[in-house]
Amino acid sequence: MTAPLRLGTRGSALAMAQSGHVAEALTAATGRPVELVEVVTAGDRSTAPVHRLGVGVFVSALRDALTARKIDFAVHSYKDLPTASAPGLHIAAVPPRQDPRDALVARDGRTLAELPPGARVGTGALRRIAQLHALGLQLEVTPIRGNVDTRLGRVLGPDADLDAVVLARAGLTRLGRADVITETLDPMLMLPAPAQGALAVECRIDDQDLVELLGALDHAPSRAAVVAERALLATLEAGCSAPVAAYGELAEGDAGEEIYLRGAVISPDGTRDLRLSRTGTPADAAEIGKALAAELLELGADSILGQEGHTGPGTQQFGSTE
Repeated sequence: MTAPLRLGTRGSALAMAQSGHVAEALTAATGRPVELVEVVTAGDRSTAPVHRLGVGVFVSALRDALTARKIDFAVHSYKDLPTASAPGLHIAAVPPRQDPRDALVARDGRTLAELPPGARVGTGALRRIAQLHALGLQLEVTPIRGNVDTRLGRVLGPDADLDAVVLARAGLTRLGRADVITETLDPMLMLPAPAQGALAVECRIDDQDLVELLGALDHAPSRAAVVAERALLATLEAGCSAPVAAYGELAEGDAGEEIYLRGAVISPDGTRDLRLSRTGTPADAAEIGKALAAELLELGADSILGQEGHTGPGTQQFGSTE
C-alpha cells in the first residue's frame, strides 16, 4: 500500500474545507491517498487586528513544517502568501479559482445600496474598509476579526451587533454558506484582493516526483490571472493587508486569449482612489502587473501606501482570508 501524502493545513473550518477539496481532487486525478495534518499558526493564536499581525503569521508555520519534512505539501489561500518566494519551496499548482469577488451578508436581505446611512458594516480587510469609505454611502465601517461563522454571527446570530459584513465569496462558497449572501459585489464597486479566491499548493522544490504529481491540479488561466495580480502587488511593495486591489480576467481578444487586469490603490479613509487597467497576453502576465503598478506609482500610489507604513519587497504584511 502506498503511504498517504501528508497535506498540511490550518485548522479553521475554511482552511480544512479548502484542503479537503484539494485532497479529494488529487486522489481523483492520481489515485494517491491524502491525509490532512493540522498545523497551528501564530495568526490562529492571536486576537490582534489582521493588518497589525506582522509578517508570515498564517503561513510560516506551514512552511516550517514543509522544510522540516513533517508534511509533504501544503495548501494556502494564495492571497495570504507574501510576494517573495520561500527558499527551497515551490508553488506546484494553482487549482481552478473560485469566484474572486467580495460578498455582502446583510440583515433583512439588503443590498449595499439599501443600507441606510449610519449602518454598521464589519470587515477585516483594510482594502474593503477603504473602498467602502470611497463609495460615500455614510456607512459606519467596523474592523472585525474571527472565522467565517464568528463574522456571520455578528449579523445573523442572536447577539448580532452589525447590519452587514463583507467577506470573500469564495470562502462562503467553499463552506457551503453561499445561501446567506445578499449581494455579490460588482468589482466596479469593490475590487478584490490580489489572488482572492485562488489556492496555492506548495511543496519542496527538490521533491520532483511530487511536483509532477501536484501539477495535475494546475489550472493555467487561474495561474496567469494570479501571477498578474501578485506582480502588481509586489511592484507596489505592499502586502495583502494594504489597501491594494487587483483583478485579472482572461477573455478572448482580437489576437487570441488576453488578460484584462484592473488595479487600485485606495487611501484608508477613501478620499484618494487610484484605478487603472491594462491588457496583454497570458504569457506576459507578470509584465502586465508590473507595468500597471508602475503607472499607479506615477500617479502617487506610493504616497497612499506610505500612510500605512508599507514595507519593502519580501517583508509584506498579510492576513487571514477569513
